[in-house]
Amino acid sequence: MTHTRKNIGTCSVSTTVTIEDGIIKDVQVINGCDGNLKGIMSLLRGMKAEDAVARMEGITCGRKPTSCPDQIAQCIKEAIAAG
Repeated sequence: MTHTRKNIGTCSVSTTVTIEDGIIKDVQVINGCDGNLKGIMSLLRGMKAEDAVARMEGITCGRKPTSCPDQIAQCIKEAIAAG
């Protein structure tokens, strides 16, 4: 299943995740810090979706209450809930 979410409070504008059998197959983030996000996306491929959420949810960026990793976690949570 593929799910897209508009990001809130970050430089990146949207996140798309593809999850199959609870495993992250692909992550795409539009805008944001290109190199950092490429690294995060590479690390997430093959990871259990729930483990990724546990590691990234709640991460902040500077004084912002969220971050690109937190927004990715929110997208993954929505995808899991959508089933």
